[in-house]
Amino acid sequence: MKNLLILFGGLTLLLNSCTTDEPLPLEPSAATLLSPANNETCLDGISLNDTQSNVNFNWTNAQNASSYEIIITNLLTQSSQTFTAASNQTTVALSKAEPYSWLVKSIGEPGSTPVESEQWKFYLAGDAVVNYAPFPTELIAPRSGANITPDINNLITLNWKGSDVDGDLTSYEVYLDQVDASTLNTVLLYEANETSLEVEVANNATYYWKVIAIDANGNQSDSGIYAFRTN
Repeated sequence: MKNLLILFGGLTLLLNSCTTDEPLPLEPSAATLLSPANNETCLDGISLNDTQSNVNFNWTNAQNASSYEIIITNLLTQSSQTFTAASNQTTVALSKAEPYSWLVKSIGEPGSTPVESEQWKFYLAGDAVVNYAPFPTELIAPRSGANITPDINNLITLNWKGSDVDGDLTSYEVYLDQVDASTLNTVLLYEANETSLEVEVANNATYYWKVIAIDANGNQSDSGIYAFRTN
């Protein structure tokens, strides 16, 4: 009988240990970006040579974050670089006179979900550059690969965002065709950061579109090409 009690007690202890829940990992919060400032020329780059400057990146400490990943994208080439930091700042060497976006990903305990900050843009100053090209236009809709149903008049709406660190954005050239977005559809004067344009399309066709932003000094930037299909 005594042996049975010991066996029963051991079985109860084993069951209790099997049903004990492991504590869930603490989830990190999103960092707040501090500098370089959003949509501004980066004036605090430290020149390394004729083509590169060091840029200091700073953000707030994120709760429950053990490390950070800084993702920097060259907006002209659309190439991205990822850097790891243990604290809320890092320094990266970048090419001069080019536009960039950046965001910070907070990394928490194993098993937690990384979380991204907002994405900011800046233009890294170049030697003797007095006016900068607009940021490449951000195509909002239709997104690349989307299926779009035209209205009863066979019209759809193109939507995009544009910005310029010098504040001298003047116009957009909108290209649209069924081959390679090389056909100029219309030219619009700049009125606001977000712009919409109705265009006529055919049903059951694939279209390619892009937007070129132009400033008062004739500087241009290309959005890159998006493709969509009509129903």
